[in-house]
Amino acid sequence: MEFDNTFEVPLPPAQAWPVLMDIQRIAPCMPGAQLTEVVDRTTYKGNIAVRLGPVALTFAGLVKFEEIDDVNHTARVKAQGTDAKGRGGANAAASFRLEPTAAGSKVLVHTDLTLSGAVAQYGRGVGMIQATAAQLMKQFAENLKKQLATSTPAPAPAAAAAPAAAPSTSPPSSAPPQGAPTTTPQPAPQQPLPPAARPISGFSLIARVIWDAIMRLFGRRPT
Repeated sequence: MEFDNTFEVPLPPAQAWPVLMDIQRIAPCMPGAQLTEVVDRTTYKGNIAVRLGPVALTFAGLVKFEEIDDVNHTARVKAQGTDAKGRGGANAAASFRLEPTAAGSKVLVHTDLTLSGAVAQYGRGVGMIQATAAQLMKQFAENLKKQLATSTPAPAPAAAAAPAAAPSTSPPSSAPPQGAPTTTPQPAPQQPLPPAARPISGFSLIARVIWDAIMRLFGRRPT
């Protein structure tokens, strides 16, 4: 099955692109995702926990970027995973690109997903899969915005002009006064990675699918 999703990033494409390519940084923003190994700059291992209806699934697998165009801000990636309890697997090919917007950038994602085994029965409804993907993207974008807000330092206030110092006739001394305590500058603490987001609830997805169906029945789109 194929479907499209979009989300926005509050950065222009030139700044948003390197952030989105920093997998170690953004992986914790995806609900239920955990990065377990960086094979190389284009290949990663990990797992993701999702719910399809009442069934909780955990896929462990491999994600590989097949094409990265830093100039046009486009990429193509393939992912494959197997359920930890042997109930089937998932294979996905996705392409995404950035487009500038007034508020930053829009990320457009096209996904071609194939499910196998019992997992294919759990995700038989296309509406459920699309709702799952939409909710994943929505929460990912929200978590990413929060991370960017906390990791971007606020601009420092302008320093007040200091009065000019009186000229000194004696040469400056680089050595501290005798008996004065010496201090060793401490390195700034590293910012910890944000915790992985919780998996999407299957019950909220069911409610969303039903609500979408009602809105389509009455010829309206949900807001």
